[in-house]
Amino acid sequence: MTERLEVQRAIAADPLAIFRVLTDPQGHVAIDSSGMLMDATGDPVTAVGDSFVVHMDREALNDYPLGLYDVTVKIVTFEPDREIAWTIEGQLNLGHVYGYRLEPINEGTLVTSYYDWSSVEQTWKDAAVFPVIPGSALRATLGILARTVAPGQPRPAT
Repeated sequence: MTERLEVQRAIAADPLAIFRVLTDPQGHVAIDSSGMLMDATGDPVTAVGDSFVVHMDREALNDYPLGLYDVTVKIVTFEPDREIAWTIEGQLNLGHVYGYRLEPINEGTLVTSYYDWSSVEQTWKDAAVFPVIPGSALRATLGILARTVAPGQPRPAT
């Protein structure tokens, strides 16, 4: 069974514009397709180790009745305008990682969104809670990202 999801989309914006959204806590809320991210507190991140708080509502997934709760997004990879990744800390520190790789292409950026739970303890893997977010949600978030940074622009060829 796979322990990593990856989806890609070409977006008609330069990596700098996309990275700006991905480093901003409010940007995460704005592009979330899961409906779980309700708000965020903190400053834009600039380096590995930076963090911000996201105010969550798990009820959007209709799977576990967690209600409202907060998590800390901790940056684990930070390459300006190239890649950003983070893990989630809170009541449970499972070790799953979300991230984006950005590759300049003609007329835009090829964006790869990934979600990796390969480092999660086997007991959590056996509990069948992963992936928390399906590939379709990652794909939808890329669509929202495209709409956010390049509204109305056609998708560039890859």
